[in-house]
Amino acid sequence: MRTPRHAMAALVLVAVTACGVPAQVEGGSTSTGGDVAIQQAVPALHTLDFGGQYRFDDGVAVSVSAPKPFKPSNSAYPRSNRAVAFEIIIRNDGDQPYRLSGLSVSATVGDVASKQVVDSTQGYSGIVDAGKDVQPGRDVRVNLAFTAPPEPAEMRLTLRPTATSPVIAVYCGPA
Repeated sequence: MRTPRHAMAALVLVAVTACGVPAQVEGGSTSTGGDVAIQQAVPALHTLDFGGQYRFDDGVAVSVSAPKPFKPSNSAYPRSNRAVAFEIIIRNDGDQPYRLSGLSVSATVGDVASKQVVDSTQGYSGIVDAGKDVQPGRDVRVNLAFTAPPEPAEMRLTLRPTATSPVIAVYCGPA
């Protein structure tokens, strides 16, 4: 069972990883307050520049475009003066269908979480086909947008193909 402590450990690892510096952590132990230590798997982080592709062990490959800044429309949620959009291509070269609903994408600017922007007017509606599977040999394109500060800054986009994936791909660069 995942606990907030596990989620916080993963978040801290992502936040302290510098862009362009790959980090890999195999595992660690956490004290439970007594003499017993629990072994827990800490996901391996693979850091790439925007525009790169990462292939997970199960054959799922993920490409993330360079960020495209834009001004969200008045109907966008949440309200923001500036946002950046990414085209994410998920290719299934594995031998089993990939459940798109398992994809987790988050963004940070510095150490601050960036909220996903839904702006249907401009084509950013989130993962609209989340209920579909990506069949072997097929790919799907997803356009996601996130809030951004007024001036370009270093941004990290973190992707995990499933909640239990032992690997996280972290895309970095100015946005």
